[in-house]
Amino acid sequence: MDMRDRLDPELVGPLDGIMEATGGLSLRDIPATRSMLAGMLEAMAAEAPPFPGVHAEDRLLEFGGHAAKVRIYEPDFADSGSPVLLWMHPGGYVIGSIALDDMLCRQMCKAAGCHVVSVEYRLAPEHPYPAALEDCFTALQWLHHEPDVIGIDPNRIAVGGSSAGGGLAAALALRARDEGDAKPCFQLLIYPALNDKNTEQASDTVPDNLFWSRENALIGWQAYLEGKQGGNDVPAYAAAIRADNLSGLPPAHIACGALDMFVRDCTDYANALIDAGVATSLNIYPGAFHAFDAFAPDAKVSQRFVADRTGALRRAFGKDS
Repeated sequence: MDMRDRLDPELVGPLDGIMEATGGLSLRDIPATRSMLAGMLEAMAAEAPPFPGVHAEDRLLEFGGHAAKVRIYEPDFADSGSPVLLWMHPGGYVIGSIALDDMLCRQMCKAAGCHVVSVEYRLAPEHPYPAALEDCFTALQWLHHEPDVIGIDPNRIAVGGSSAGGGLAAALALRARDEGDAKPCFQLLIYPALNDKNTEQASDTVPDNLFWSRENALIGWQAYLEGKQGGNDVPAYAAAIRADNLSGLPPAHIACGALDMFVRDCTDYANALIDAGVATSLNIYPGAFHAFDAFAPDAKVSQRFVADRTGALRRAFGKDS
C-alpha cells in the first residue's frame, strides 16, 4: 500500500498544501529556510487575532554564570505557586524560535492552567551541542531557584517540546536527574527527535517525506553534533535514545503519528522507559504525519491529540484525577 493511502482522510488536503507551498521544508539551505520561516511567522503574527486570558513577556534568565532568553506565558487566573511547563520549540536543532510555538504555548497555558516558559535556545551549526541543552538547563535551574519571581511551584516543573524540542526535553530530563537539584515532575515528549542515527531507509511502512524528511533529520543531527552523528561517542544528553540507564526519570507522555518517521524511535523509547520503571503513556495516532496537529488542527485526530496532551499535562500537575 502506498504511504499516502494510509493517511487520515482529513490530513490529505493539509499535507498537499504544505508540500505545494514548501516542498516539505528542506534543510539543504539552512539560512534560506530560516529566512522563509521567519517571514511566514511574521505574516501569521500580523493576522493572528488577540488571545485573551494569557499574558506573555520576554525575559533573559541568568543562573550559574549562564543566560537564556525565554518567553514567559502566564494565565490571567494563575494563583501563586502555579505549575509550569518548560517548553522547547521544534526545528531540527537548526531552525525555529520562540515565535514558532507562540500560539501553541498560549493554548497550553490556558488549557492546562499553568505557566509556560518557552526557551529561545541557540541553534546549530553556529552553536552545536551542548549549547541548546545548556540554555534549557539554565532555564530549568532558574525556575527551580527563583520560583517567586514569576510565582511558580518549583516542585511542579514539567519539561516538554516537540520534534527537536522533544529531544531536548528528554535529554534535559536525563541531565536534571544526574546534575543539579531541579527535578522535573513530568516529561511531555511530542514526536521527539531522539535518535541521531536515523539509519532506517524509507519503505512501504517507514515514512520519509511526509512534511519532514529523513534527509532533514540527518542534516539537523550533523549540524548539532558537528558531523559526529551515528558514531560511538554520542552522549545520551545529545540523543536520549542512547541512554543506558533511564531509571529515576519523571513520568512521561509520548505522542507520535503512525506515519511519522520518528514513530519507531518513540515506541522504542517508551518501552525502554517502561522497562526502567518510569510511568509512561504512549499515544500513536493512525494516519498522522509529523506535526500533523499544527497543519490540520480541525481534524478529529488532531483534536484527540490535543485533548490527550492537555489531559496528560493537567494530571501531571494534579489538576485532574
